[in-house]
Amino acid sequence: MSRMLLRDDQWARIERLLPGRTGGGGRAGGNDRLFIEAVLWIARTVSPWRDLPVEFGYWNTVYTRFARWSERDSWQSIFSVLREEADFEEVYLDSTVVRAHQHATGAAKKKGEQALGRSRGGLTTKIHVCVEGLGEAARFLLTGGHCHDVTQAEALLKDLQPGAVLADKAYDANALIARIQERNAKVVIPSKSNRKEPREIDAFQYRNRNVIERFFARIKQFRRIATRYDKLASRFASFFAIVASFEWLK
Repeated sequence: MSRMLLRDDQWARIERLLPGRTGGGGRAGGNDRLFIEAVLWIARTVSPWRDLPVEFGYWNTVYTRFARWSERDSWQSIFSVLREEADFEEVYLDSTVVRAHQHATGAAKKKGEQALGRSRGGLTTKIHVCVEGLGEAARFLLTGGHCHDVTQAEALLKDLQPGAVLADKAYDANALIARIQERNAKVVIPSKSNRKEPREIDAFQYRNRNVIERFFARIKQFRRIATRYDKLASRFASFFAIVASFEWLK
């Protein structure tokens, strides 16, 4: 039997959050816990779906169900409930660039923008994340790897009322700083070298920014996050949502 990841107490926390099949009769989807374990196995090992161990069930059945949940935003819904425990006394903004495998290309144009960008390193996807005070993801967005970090900052902070916002120099922009100050939040963002009048920051508090770096290090232990293999951005986002949810369960 393949190594399982979910403890009994973790399963008890998410069991009630799982959607059943809608429309028509039949069972609600078999062994839900085994299905979640199967998706986590794929995320952790980055094996092709066809190589899914037989104890998890027929690979195509598992994949089809995963895809159905992805289309319905079910993975994001689970993540949204778990992140309700977030502590917004401090929030951390940053992004990480993920190399796209050649299998991640070729999505039909009718599927829309797939969050892929071309740079000297090839095709990449950038994951923009807002991490809360407990060190877990509170919100995330996907863009092409060429997209500048600061362009997604306001979307990550939307509707939040943090006590302080910590980020690196990439987020040193007057418009963003003004938006943060309008929230009566403390700005802990160092000035760029070309700023005529550098702002003072709390250097001691800025040291806490390594919280988001540690978050990226943890989620990239799931190899499906460290490298993008999915053609559709929605599928890749679903994998990120389930891994971020798993982090909330620890």
